[in-house]
Amino acid sequence: MQASPDGTPKQVGRYAIYEPIATGGMATVHLGRLVGPASFARTVAIKRLHPQFARDPEFVSMFLDEARVAARIQHPNVVPTIDVIATDGELLLVMEYVRGEALSRLVRGAAKTGTLVPSKIVVSIITSALHGLHAAHEAKDDAGRSLGIVHRDVSPQNILVGMDGVSRVLDFGVAKAEDRVQITKDNKLKGKLLYMSPEQLESGEVDRRTDIYAMAVVLFEALTQQRMFPGDREGAQLLRISQGDIRVPSAVVPELAMFDAIVRKAAAKNPDERFATAREFARALEAIIQPASTSDVGEWVENLAGATIIERTKRIAEIESAARLDRDAVRNSLTEELERSQRSSVEPSSGIAISQKPKSASRWWLVAFVVLLALLSSTIAFVFWSRDKNKSVAAVTPISPPPPATVTQIIIAQPAPTTFDTVAPEPSVSGVLLAQPVHVRTSASASAKKKDCEQPYVIDSSGHMHFRKECL
Repeated sequence: MQASPDGTPKQVGRYAIYEPIATGGMATVHLGRLVGPASFARTVAIKRLHPQFARDPEFVSMFLDEARVAARIQHPNVVPTIDVIATDGELLLVMEYVRGEALSRLVRGAAKTGTLVPSKIVVSIITSALHGLHAAHEAKDDAGRSLGIVHRDVSPQNILVGMDGVSRVLDFGVAKAEDRVQITKDNKLKGKLLYMSPEQLESGEVDRRTDIYAMAVVLFEALTQQRMFPGDREGAQLLRISQGDIRVPSAVVPELAMFDAIVRKAAAKNPDERFATAREFARALEAIIQPASTSDVGEWVENLAGATIIERTKRIAEIESAARLDRDAVRNSLTEELERSQRSSVEPSSGIAISQKPKSASRWWLVAFVVLLALLSSTIAFVFWSRDKNKSVAAVTPISPPPPATVTQIIIAQPAPTTFDTVAPEPSVSGVLLAQPVHVRTSASASAKKKDCEQPYVIDSSGHMHFRKECL
């Protein structure tokens, strides 16, 4: 699963796997790269189960449980799980990449310089991790029921301190949950020996107070840079743990006596005598001494492990740069292939490649064709528009009535207008002036004209003609 000798990463699904950055008892953590659509990419940490464990169904089930359990915990002091991959005999847990270092390496680095970790720094790291543990202990399922999560592997290796000054708990690989698929076999230890509580060693029931005990051991080591249970013989260490024979910080560094009572309570042999919750433990520490700010913790991490983190950051930058170059190379290759296909074509009958005209000439021909097509379309549209317009004008233009006939020298006295059924055509009589159109009544009474209307007019003394009303 490691990168090949030439530096080419191993590709698994959407993820590219690079060199390892940490190794544990059950898995190795690698730098990774998530590649998504639309050039989306993200640097991640990929935890890979060791091959010998990947073949063990019990460990495989436990590893899958880690992903499911960790996904339930949403807290700033817990490293979030992004994805889990099971393919080709490999199991991968994809986590958010954090620019930082494990507390175990930081404590060893401080010991090499001959200086103790400042108490305020220790309290800030431990209290933040305790808040993350509390979030895990309080995690619930979709129905709101408590999952009963117990980390069971709290140790300095599983506390990551970032350059941002925030400490985060990781690796719930051996965590116990009430509804987990994998059930721990009787008398089989899970976790690191020196951080196990007496009840855990005796394979008894464990709960959140088991994690509180382990965090007390971590606190002792971070303050004193020594083991709580010294010695090289495992049997002797187990005996001291089972008997509750713990050391307090002042036994190593007298100036740390303020922490003795808290360590005694958190690491008590009887779980009922310990802090009830991780949050209660954190508040007790905060009451003793003011924790350092995240900026102070980040500066301490940078001073102690900055060179390693910067080197790793440079490597990530190289990976990201190579990924961009690969994308650019693919894009350029596709562009060149497209241009080649435009420059040449294959004649169907002979299969002989025929060179086309230069690219500039082809472009001018294309422009000319587009312009001609636009002109043709405009002409056709104008013709149809004009035809439709003429039709519409013809449909709405009224027909003017025929001009009225004019009669000069004749003045006809008309009666007041009445209602008529039809209007007779107006006669055109030269020399007669009609004051208004002559209307003809079409009712039945029109046929009963008097017989003396054979001469329907009279001529006055002035020689003017007057029509008789009864003859109209």
